[in-house]
Amino acid sequence: MSAQIDYVPETGSTNADLLSRLTSGELVPEGYWLVADRQTAGRGRQGRSWIDAPGNFMGSTVVRMRDGDPSPGTLSFVAALAVYETVLPMLANPAALMLKWPNDVLLEGAKFCGLLLECERGHAVIGVGVNLSAAPAIADRKVKSLSHSGPAPTRDAFAEALAARMALEVQRWREYGAEPIVNRWKAAAHKPGTPLSVHDAGGTRLSGTFDGLTEDGALRLRLADGTTHVVHAGDVMLEEN
Repeated sequence: MSAQIDYVPETGSTNADLLSRLTSGELVPEGYWLVADRQTAGRGRQGRSWIDAPGNFMGSTVVRMRDGDPSPGTLSFVAALAVYETVLPMLANPAALMLKWPNDVLLEGAKFCGLLLECERGHAVIGVGVNLSAAPAIADRKVKSLSHSGPAPTRDAFAEALAARMALEVQRWREYGAEPIVNRWKAAAHKPGTPLSVHDAGGTRLSGTFDGLTEDGALRLRLADGTTHVVHAGDVMLEEN
């Protein structure tokens, strides 16, 4: 059965729209997607703007939390894997694709996808932005689009493929728990020992190497003195060796 996807020509933010509908008591079904041609107030993590461009994908979906589900926070790994698995067969060089904590998908080391997870009234709303045809400039970040690596899919074809993959990954997350999801994420992410720079939620900058994840998905950063610092939220930059 195909996913329910509503396309709108313009909105402020697909995440904000779905959160508002949930707040008002509307029954938004799990697996529903709202996709916009254009967002005038797209949002990224930590209050940043997400800049759109014609032909790119900008959409949000809903997961209804049930008793016994894994932690809602682990849905960021679910969403990252859904994007990763959707894009992987579209690339001539699959090795160009990599996941970066907490929820980035990188193409040839550059940002081309952003994810935003928010919760409301027992639901998780997951926003996804993917540079299919163009890569709007982001200060101090390398950016790319899928069109840099070959013919990019149309926005609607990508939406259908992503919705189907997301439904599958949510089913696996619910049936088998978060551990297999996190293990798959780690296999596709930067390797242990990778030099990282982390700006945590308090604005502190720390440098060290990637030392894996905690059970709840937080980042373990090994510092130069051999101690390990656990980061639950923050921005990560891959350092040059």
